[in-house]
Amino acid sequence: MDPRAPVDPRKLLTWLGLAVGIVALVLQFVLSMQAYAAIGKDIPGGLGTFLAFYTILTNIVLVLAYLSAVTAWPWLDLFRHPVTRAMMAANIALVMLYVYFVLRFLVTLTGLDQLADTLLHYLGPVLYILWWLVTQKHGSLKWSNLPLMLAPTLVYFLYILARGAWVNEYPYPILAVNKIGYGAVFLNALAMLVAFAILTAIVIALDHLLARLSRTNPV
Repeated sequence: MDPRAPVDPRKLLTWLGLAVGIVALVLQFVLSMQAYAAIGKDIPGGLGTFLAFYTILTNIVLVLAYLSAVTAWPWLDLFRHPVTRAMMAANIALVMLYVYFVLRFLVTLTGLDQLADTLLHYLGPVLYILWWLVTQKHGSLKWSNLPLMLAPTLVYFLYILARGAWVNEYPYPILAVNKIGYGAVFLNALAMLVAFAILTAIVIALDHLLARLSRTNPV
């Protein structure tokens, strides 16, 4: 490898996103498990709570998407698919916007907690969206992909309701059936689904636009 060769900014962005994602998840895992232990949760219970958060699950998928770009491991093929990567751009945008406009007002974070929050909810999402915009080959998404792109989030919602009914614990206030009831939860979920559908439509439109621009101005 020639040390004088120019650095590929796309590869640099991929590795940066991967590093930020791993550091953020590991840091949040350590902080969360310590907090859960302090209130008497065992390891399985702590893991269940940790993995119930949409932020954690989406950031795990982002790490897998980055890994699929820097390795040839066959088990990561799903995360190489244009629909998966585009879906995650919409997903992580939803996470970032929801935290910025809603959750950040509910608690004041400091120190390492604030660092983990910033990495997971702001820096990580921005890096991934930028990565998707500049490193992917655009033009393969179709409007018919939109329902499929919404499906994993619907599965998550059903899982959280089922888990909550079993352990009486919900990761977000808008999903807390034990506090606000099923009617309010379903209305909240509908509002989030509409917001997510809009973000997904924007992602598909951007994919089409970027494809047209690349044909007009080939590199």
